[in-house]
Amino acid sequence: MNNTNKLFTAIALVVSTSLQAQPDKKLKLEKIWETDTIIRTPESVYFDFKRSTLYVSLIDGAPWEADGKGGIAKMSVDGTTVDQDWIKGLHCPKGIGVSGNKMYVADLNTVVVINIKKGTIEKRINPEGAVNLNDVTVTPSGIVYVSDSKNATVYKIEEDKAALFLDSLPGVNGLSYVNNELIIASGKDFLKINSRKERIPLAALPQGGDGIEPAGNGGFIVSSWPGYIYFVNPGGKVDLLLDTHEAKKNTADIGFDPYTGMVYVPTFFGKTIAAYKIKQGDK
Repeated sequence: MNNTNKLFTAIALVVSTSLQAQPDKKLKLEKIWETDTIIRTPESVYFDFKRSTLYVSLIDGAPWEADGKGGIAKMSVDGTTVDQDWIKGLHCPKGIGVSGNKMYVADLNTVVVINIKKGTIEKRINPEGAVNLNDVTVTPSGIVYVSDSKNATVYKIEEDKAALFLDSLPGVNGLSYVNNELIIASGKDFLKINSRKERIPLAALPQGGDGIEPAGNGGFIVSSWPGYIYFVNPGGKVDLLLDTHEAKKNTADIGFDPYTGMVYVPTFFGKTIAAYKIKQGDK
């Protein structure tokens, strides 16, 4: 069984024990830990199950400026150790995707390719016309998709060559590739793209979607930057899992550990990473 199949087997296990709430229960997120306010404007968390490591994109400056302050941090899954200088010299990095030993990071108008083993930048790929690249997802075969929120487009990168894949997606941000389909958060529209590039609505989100994590059996955990995290069930029903907007804690591009049901939340201007576990609570 390859790593991808192991991942989805694990997701199914978590779903059976955590995400399919009993009729008299509802799902919620319970905070397990949170770092001190030292993380340099974290936008995205990627859970690397193969290496049991969290990777965090650090903007450490203006959200959409080429200032050279950004980078990628390497963090333990319990939040106790963090190296915020693992990769330096980026601008305003956001979404992260991994394929084998390569990491792909959306950085303004460039996709940065990082050698994970060496901890070095290998190359930069510049999709033609890209302006504000945002989220990244990678297929099991290594094809990369990256959203451009400014241009309302999605690019496809294959063998280090980028081409326009989709357009006319206002507010496009979150991406996830699941079961040969591309899942997209385009503003409040939550949809999937099949092999024929047909756009199939899945749900209407209360707020614009940011991070997307597959939760098995057709369900998804979806974050919204102002401070909301939702569970979208296979039938399109949207339930609120977490609301931190009044506390002014952003919920940007989340990571998810399907083995433990842990959701890792970058709080952006809150400058922390928080870990929440999916629980069942009273209605």
